[in-house]
Amino acid sequence: MDQRMRRELGDFLRSRRERILPGDVGLPAGMRRRTPGLRREEVAQLAFISTEYYARLEQARAPHPSREVLAQLARALRLSGAERDHLHHLAGVPPGPLPGPSREVRPSIVDLLRRLPDTAAIVLSATYEVIAWNDLAAALMEDFSALSRRNRNLIRRAFLGPHPHGRRLYGVSDTDEFARTSTQHLRAAAARYPNDPEVTGLVDELRAGSTEFAQLWDAHDVAARPALCKTFEHPLVGPVAVNCDVLDITDRDQQVLIYTATPGSPSAEALRLLSVVGTQRMDVPDLPISAAGLTRAVPAESRSNGAPREGGPRR
Repeated sequence: MDQRMRRELGDFLRSRRERILPGDVGLPAGMRRRTPGLRREEVAQLAFISTEYYARLEQARAPHPSREVLAQLARALRLSGAERDHLHHLAGVPPGPLPGPSREVRPSIVDLLRRLPDTAAIVLSATYEVIAWNDLAAALMEDFSALSRRNRNLIRRAFLGPHPHGRRLYGVSDTDEFARTSTQHLRAAAARYPNDPEVTGLVDELRAGSTEFAQLWDAHDVAARPALCKTFEHPLVGPVAVNCDVLDITDRDQQVLIYTATPGSPSAEALRLLSVVGTQRMDVPDLPISAAGLTRAVPAESRSNGAPREGGPRR
């Protein structure tokens, strides 16, 4: 790596460091900060490298970093896929496979979910984990804030349960199609993230626990046709027929699923009712109505025990 590329690398690291607020990674802001963003020692701490070595990287005085150090810096600085690749190219190290699916949702996507009051919307990771949602999605499907990460994975829920009221995956009408599609998508994700223990562990768990999944997995299919319409069998308002549209967030390897009902239809009225009652259980007396104004359109990893808090460090 020549001196020009060392300077480019140092400038890039500094620019990424200065855009991150301490609160974005779970660090206290402190009383006084002379520079914007994180301090060098904070990035070094997050990347598990010495402060002296990181400072030398920014000052274009360090030898070129290893692939492991670059991966740790990419995580600490919350780089997108394109930024991660650029970091590797600056360091003269070809980027290898991504370490694992991103669970960090862009603030603009979170804001989009908040701005869709008559639409149920969720964000899925590459492994079908629900990582963000809005109020209406929680009312239509489930209060995801009350679930662990494990139980927010829709593939795991579809094949391994639980299935409350005997309804597989919220009683959607296309569970067989979802099973095929999600398996094909997971196979593609496993090829993109071959070294991620969560992805390989999920595949192993599903193969061991579901004969149906094992058969679909062994078919080695990777192409899937999206379902454009589906019906949720809701325990309170009955069947809710919705159109399903998918927006790809390619730089994060995520998808936004948007569920809308035909205007003026009974399903549109059912969604309107759900937007009012929220996630309360109307079949249980004396439970308070969920506050309609409290949005749940926040990244899943910024929650702990179902309660909102400031965003923590990415895990």
